[in-house]
Amino acid sequence: MMDAAPAKSNGSLVRILDVHKSFGDLKVLRGVTIQVPRGEVVCVIGPSGSGKTTLVRCINHLEKIDSGRIYVNGRLVGYREVGGRIVEERESVVAEQRQNIGMVFQRFNLFPHLSALDNVMVGPRRVLKRPRAEIEPEAKALLERVGLGDKLASYPSQLSGGQQQRVAIARAFAMQPTLMLFDEPTSALDPETVGEVLDVMKTLAKGGMTMIVVTHEMGFAREVADRVVMMDEGVIVEEGRAEDLFLRPREERTKAFLKAIR
Repeated sequence: MMDAAPAKSNGSLVRILDVHKSFGDLKVLRGVTIQVPRGEVVCVIGPSGSGKTTLVRCINHLEKIDSGRIYVNGRLVGYREVGGRIVEERESVVAEQRQNIGMVFQRFNLFPHLSALDNVMVGPRRVLKRPRAEIEPEAKALLERVGLGDKLASYPSQLSGGQQQRVAIARAFAMQPTLMLFDEPTSALDPETVGEVLDVMKTLAKGGMTMIVVTHEMGFAREVADRVVMMDEGVIVEEGRAEDLFLRPREERTKAFLKAIR
């Protein structure tokens, strides 16, 4: 099992307050507000173009918001408040904030010239400046825990898509984040490799890791999520416990979406 994160508490690790984001004339997020308590797993579902990916990228300041506030661990992400308005933080400060936020993308984004082991160690070595002798045992243990203990010396081109994505999860976890973001982590995988990645994510969830997961895997969301958020056209249509949202959706848009994907 992966190392356990802090136990669940009533405090919100993530607060997203009235966030707006546009690309030109296209309004992608229109007043999104969500709070995520520590240890909670939130799955974000909805049709393509609903703003799900943009939302998680804004949490990590990979996309700049137009207005609103995003707090992680009580700190404003990507900005600082000056005289009642927000101004963008220096890149060095943003980079420091990202150290506590793990991100797993649709595409694996591994360094092709590095082995699986070196891919997992790259963050702690380059960002945290930790010596190789100290982090190598931790990286090996992480790869063992995601079922890749026999692939330490393998390069990405020698791994299946599911194996590459498991390396990417181990790499994100090597930074010991307080929050993990997943953006459709199985969408680029062959059907037979989806399960192995979802199993690793389930283990993280059971360990108490706070997770926000954009996913089209409804079975995973129903089984693992503490809460499910349904988005469409840049707004939150409905949110609630997974069991309630899947079995007793309140909103007609949610009902239509779930019916269409079944």
